[in-house]
Amino acid sequence: MNKHNDNIFKALSDSTRRLILDELSDRNELTLYELTVRLMMKHDLSISRQAIAKHLNILEEAGLVQSKRKGKYRVLIFHNEPLKDLLKGWVE
Repeated sequence: MNKHNDNIFKALSDSTRRLILDELSDRNELTLYELTVRLMMKHDLSISRQAIAKHLNILEEAGLVQSKRKGKYRVLIFHNEPLKDLLKGWVE
């Protein structure tokens, strides 16, 4: 197993990060603020934006989330290609 795959499994090992991916997969893109509000309201999570940012760094290292600037906002986008590539050998 290579380091990139290890990063994906590490990212998926945490339930909060899986919730983040669920929320990002439901929407085309979210800002950090929107994501925080959705996690707090929809999933009753008590979590700060700083804690979410740490989770997002791990997801970005795994290639599962991409962020880009739109004006003064950081927009987050779910990128599922690494998951497809990881599972390709197992499910085909």
